[in-house]
This record gives sequence, structure tokens and C-alpha cells, in this order.
Amino acid sequence: MNQLLKSIVDVCYLCIKFDTMYDVIVIGSGPGGYVAAIRSAQLGMKTAIVEKYSTLGGTCLNVGCIPSKALLDSSEHYHNATHTFEKHGIEVKSPKVNLKQMMARKDEVISQTCDGVKFLMDKNKIDVHHGMGSFVDKNTVEILGADKKKTQIKGKNVIIATGSKPNYFPGMEPDKKRIITSTEALKLKEIPGKMLVIGAGVIGLELGSVYKRLGSQVEVIEFAKTILPTMDISIGKEYGKVLKKEGFKLHMEHRVQSVKNMGKKVIVTALNKKGEEVKIEGDYCLVAVGRKAFTEGLNLKSAGISSNDRGQIVVNEHLQSNIPNVYAIGDVVRGAMLAHKAEEEGVYAAEFIAGQKPHINHNLIPGVVYTWPEIAAVGKTEQELIADNIEFKSGSFPIRALGRARASMDINGMVKILADKTTDEILGVHMIAPRAADLIMEAVTAMEYRASAEDLARICHPHPTYTEAIKEAALSATEDRPLHI
Repeated sequence: MNQLLKSIVDVCYLCIKFDTMYDVIVIGSGPGGYVAAIRSAQLGMKTAIVEKYSTLGGTCLNVGCIPSKALLDSSEHYHNATHTFEKHGIEVKSPKVNLKQMMARKDEVISQTCDGVKFLMDKNKIDVHHGMGSFVDKNTVEILGADKKKTQIKGKNVIIATGSKPNYFPGMEPDKKRIITSTEALKLKEIPGKMLVIGAGVIGLELGSVYKRLGSQVEVIEFAKTILPTMDISIGKEYGKVLKKEGFKLHMEHRVQSVKNMGKKVIVTALNKKGEEVKIEGDYCLVAVGRKAFTEGLNLKSAGISSNDRGQIVVNEHLQSNIPNVYAIGDVVRGAMLAHKAEEEGVYAAEFIAGQKPHINHNLIPGVVYTWPEIAAVGKTEQELIADNIEFKSGSFPIRALGRARASMDINGMVKILADKTTDEILGVHMIAPRAADLIMEAVTAMEYRASAEDLARICHPHPTYTEAIKEAALSATEDRPLHI
């Protein structure tokens, strides 16, 4: 009888153990995390996702990509109403900004998008655990809930997708009042008279654009010689001209020494390229010098997981850490900190776990800056090709030469194509153009299939469209024979 009871207990224990053992646990519900969870579930794996905040979606949906694009679109509408409507023959009484309503619409977009992720979790039968996740060992994740209660779940595989957080250097520590990060810039209650932006990268230029359109004076302070210093050199030169026309003041080759909150204003002290001290005063200072991997609280050591000196988790070509059943994707690993890169890596990790042979080409992850005109690029820059001693040819075409651009009054920008000098294979495409975020996908597709510049040049492009600039740039790169300049 005792033996029978013991057998029943053992069977019940195995049932419970089996029921709570996940095939995949994903820590973090940003674009990389929730996509990894969805793909894992689609492949028939029992999946759980752990999110420390009460809403899903991570930085991108809550305080990054989605809210910034909502404000960029709203501010662009206002800019057009005050600057271009009259030229189009549209007369309106003096428009004014209702910042409270603008922020409310942004919050509504966030809510709808986060609710959409929750729907996808339910649809794919993914268990959602809210709380701070940390490793007990390589198969066990402990979750500290908002109520301070701890629970543990086990998984055969774990995918780390905890993203990144704003970076800053000594002397520019944000106080989240007057010295702010992108998070605070997305919810200001007033339009600054003057906003100072430290960093002429993607985040700084996008959020600087929002407040410039709404009426702020914007001064950008950058250590490098050009804006967007990691992109092709022609992008920085060309877009710098656009910004100056729009009234931005650019302080290039300035090394920030300190940022001080003086109560109702901030003062940035910097050294210019001559080594002279410069003081720049504003109402707010946005610190936008990039982001850094977020792994705090994960307790990586308990699972034996290695990280580098930048705090990134070290992974192999299959996104596995040094612990084979633990994977890492997105901003916590090497490479560009982009939501779509994280998504692709999330799919890759899930499919690799399932025994498939997935594909991802990190050289063909497009980068986009959602200013206006938009900026987009894929592949190698001119600087990289020169550094690698690769012989190339270059072709470019100005947006102002397009009939479609003149019709829409969007004449700033250009498209540049870099191709191998011998084979004509496209190596890089860089553009400043209306809807560049969408146009760049023609280049990504072509490069994925290793197309030549001539291939693009011989494809029929509809007229009048912005895409014609790609064809013309390809013609320029192929035989230096653009048709419309």
C-alpha cells in the first residue's frame, strides 16, 4: 500500500514537473523578446515570457520607437500647417500646439500597440510572467513580482532579450528634470524655449526635430566632425545642410565637460576643437550619446554566462552564450541596437532551438533615422570600403531632380549607391529622401540576392515616384549615365 502511494506521488510529481517545464523562457518582452516567444510557440514549443514592467513591449513600444514616431508625425503635421500649407493653396487660421493632446495621442498609440502584443501572447498561448527575472541556474529563472513575492520557473532553453538603456558619460549624468534622456523627452509638459542636445546621432536628431518643429530653438553638441558619424560620410555632410536650413545650431567637435541644472535653465560646458571653453545655455538638455546593454539584475554569474567589458553578453554565430542552452538577442549582444535586428535574431534563436537552419545577414540590417526627410542605409559605407581596401565605384542622384519630389515640395536629399568596381555587385546604399525608411527595402532585397548596380538600373521604376532616384543612382554607378541630370 505504501509502495502504491509512493508510485502515485512520483507520477503526480512528474506530471507537475512536466507541466511547469518550459521549452523556451524569454526574458524581456521588447520586439526581440516577444517575437522570439511567438516564433517559439508557432514551432510547437511551450513558451513563457518574463517582463519586469506591467506592460509588454519593452523600450521600443513604451519609451522608444513607437512614441517617438508618434511625436515625429504629430510635429510634422504642425510644421506643414505653419510652413507649407499656404504654398499648397490651403489657408488655415494660425495653428497652435496643444502639447497635452499631442502627448495623449502618443500615449494612446503606445497603449494600443502594447495591447496588441498582449493579444499575440494570448493567441499563441504564451505564459506571461510579470516581475524581474534573474537566473538561479542555467535552467531556472526566479521572478520577483511587484508584490515582492518570488516564484521560479524552469526551462530547457532561455533567451535573454532585456534590451538596453540610455547611456551617458561623466559630467552629463541625467537628473530627469532639466538634464534628461530620451525617456523624459517623450513626456515633457512644456515646449522648451531652447533645447540643448548632446549627441548628433539618431536619438538626438529625431527628438531634436520634434521640438524644433514645435517651436524650440535647438542646439546640437557633438564630439565628432559630422552629424550621424557612424553613417556614410556623405549622409552627415548632406543632412547637416538640411538642419542648418531648418534653423538648427550645430556645435561640432565639442567635447562636453559638464552639464549643470541651474534651476530654470541648464548650462553645458564644453571644449571646442581649439581647446577653448564654451558655455551653452538652454532650458533643457537632452543627453543622447547612445545606449548600453541592460543586464542588471539578471544574475548572469549564477548561470555561468559570460559578458564583455561593455556589458554585452558574448554569443556565437547561433546567438548562443557560453552556456549552450542560454541565448541572447538584440541590444544585449554585439551589433546595431535596432528593434528589427532584435526581431530577426529572435526568430533565428527560436528556429535554431527547434532544430531548423535559419538565416540572418547582419550586413543587411537596414538603419533608419526618422527625421524629415528620412535617412536610411544598408551595407557598407564609403569609409568602411576604403578601410578594407575594397575598390568601388559610386553613383548618386539628387532628390530635387525628381518630378515627384517637386510635386510634394520634398526636394532635399539624395540617393548614393556603392558597387564593387570589378563585379558591379551593390555593396552599400545610403539615402536621404522622403519615405527613405520604405525605399531602403528595395536595396535590401537587391543586396540579399547579390544584385549588381546594373540590375537595379534595368528594372522599370514607376513614374513619378521617389523610387526613381534609386534607379538613377544605379545608372550613375553603372556607367555614369543618369537620365535626368
